[in-house]
Amino acid sequence: MTRLLETRALTKRFGGAHVINGIDFQIDTGEIRCVIGPNGAGKSTFFKLITGEHTPSDGSIHFLGRDMNRVLPHERIRMGMSIKFQIPGVFADLTVRQHLQLGLYRAKDVSSTSLDELLHRFMLEQEASVLACNLSHGKKQWLEIAMAVSLGPKLLFLDEPVAGMSVKETHATGELIKRLRDAGLTIMVVEHDMTFVKQIASRVSVLHGGRLFADGPLDEILGRDDVAEIYLGRKK
Repeated sequence: MTRLLETRALTKRFGGAHVINGIDFQIDTGEIRCVIGPNGAGKSTFFKLITGEHTPSDGSIHFLGRDMNRVLPHERIRMGMSIKFQIPGVFADLTVRQHLQLGLYRAKDVSSTSLDELLHRFMLEQEASVLACNLSHGKKQWLEIAMAVSLGPKLLFLDEPVAGMSVKETHATGELIKRLRDAGLTIMVVEHDMTFVKQIASRVSVLHGGRLFADGPLDEILGRDDVAEIYLGRKK
């Protein structure tokens, strides 16, 4: 296994409030890592620090061995980070095919993925000529993941990818994500749906109060009484 991403004493302050407080975090190639925690734990801020939307107050972020603190978000994408945000941001008047063509055009120097391969992999073949505004919520989410993958990333970030999905769509998305991992992609997921987390994760990181509360194999972490108490608000 090769270390892909690492944060060291990562801290973010907004005024006098410590939203992220000294997080040491590592993710290796080939992982599906789920980051979980209660509302207000700092998950979104941690995510935005890694992707460059926020700048650390202290500490550092290293990707592929390079210090990323002064690297702009678009440069991080060029280096191999790709992001799918929680709320779909597709263009209503473009077809599925046109969305994927945009992604492949931007990644022409780094991605060998074909349009047909993306349509097949993300179960969008029947919707290739459909306008994005006419897609179901679940298929809009799949289209956005497909666009992120079309950039040829080394590390894919997914922010609550199954929010608003049906049980069937959620399970299908989990199987899709595992296939992406099997094809060589490393994936970091911020998620609330614990059934989904159990389906996909090889390792889980729990944030609480802006700190890394627990980190380890899925069964070990989810079996801890203190994790159940802070995450679910009750004793197991």
